[in-house]
Amino acid sequence: MLAKIYVTLKKGVLDPQGKAVQHSLESLGYKEVKDVRLGKYMEVKFDDIEGDEANMRIREMCEKLLANPVIEDYRFEFSNE
Repeated sequence: MLAKIYVTLKKGVLDPQGKAVQHSLESLGYKEVKDVRLGKYMEVKFDDIEGDEANMRIREMCEKLLANPVIEDYRFEFSNE
C-alpha cells in the first residue's frame, strides 16, 4: 500500500516561496496568476497494513514528523501502486 501525503501551509500563514514563484511567473508573462502556495508531497510505502490502522499510523507520522501542525495542514490518500 502506498500513502500519498500532501502538506501545505495553513491559510493565513505567510508563504514567501509561493510569493517568489508568483512574481517569477508574472515576470515571465503569466499575468493571470492570482496566487501561488507551495507545499510538500511525500510517498510512504507500507507492508501488511490497511484500513483504520493505516489511517492511524499516517496521522501519527504527520503529527510527529512529516508536518508541523502549528503552521501546516496535511491530507493523504492511499493507493495500491
